[in-house]
Amino acid sequence: MPLIPEEPQIHEKAQGPRATPASGRTAPTPRPVPGPRPAAPPRPGRPGPVRPAPPAQRASRDTAAAQAGPAGPATPAATPAAPQIQLIPATPDGALDAAEEAVDLLLDSGRTPGDVLVITTGEPHPWAAHELSFGDAAYWAQHDAGDDVFYADAAVADRAVSRAVVVVALNGGPEAAAATALTVAHSRAGALLIVCGDPQRINSVLGAGV
Repeated sequence: MPLIPEEPQIHEKAQGPRATPASGRTAPTPRPVPGPRPAAPPRPGRPGPVRPAPPAQRASRDTAAAQAGPAGPATPAATPAAPQIQLIPATPDGALDAAEEAVDLLLDSGRTPGDVLVITTGEPHPWAAHELSFGDAAYWAQHDAGDDVFYADAAVADRAVSRAVVVVALNGGPEAAAATALTVAHSRAGALLIVCGDPQRINSVLGAGV
């Protein structure tokens, strides 16, 4: 009895990519299908979404708030500490050089140039004179940038913003200029006020108006 060849069984399964594509072209390698992305963790310091509390919890919180009564007065903010004052004896002719040495020491100790403001009472610092030659706007633009030591005359020092360290050079000028410079410097110095000049004159002004 002749053998009848069995019909090939067809299994129901998904067909993969063809080993031999049509027209002799190489079949592209199938790319893996990306799975679902995991939920992104909350950023540090930023809480995740707040879900509303169930009604029972909300009622408990409302009752507790009612029993606590109105909030008390807010605690007043702490008064900023006064800057440390350092006096460097110098004559009017040597006050500017003493201020320059103080600035160099500050920068060598780790202070950034933008931390320092220098106020003069007599002749302006050469840097200030140079910058003012380009106009008032360009001069104050250097101040607003805040990335370098800024030199200002006592007459315009009140336009300067506060900096960590203020250095005053009593290099001449009238007594009123010294009083103005020291008053402004004391209000602008965040941590340290350095005054270069005659100690007796400095103490008399500081004791009178600062």
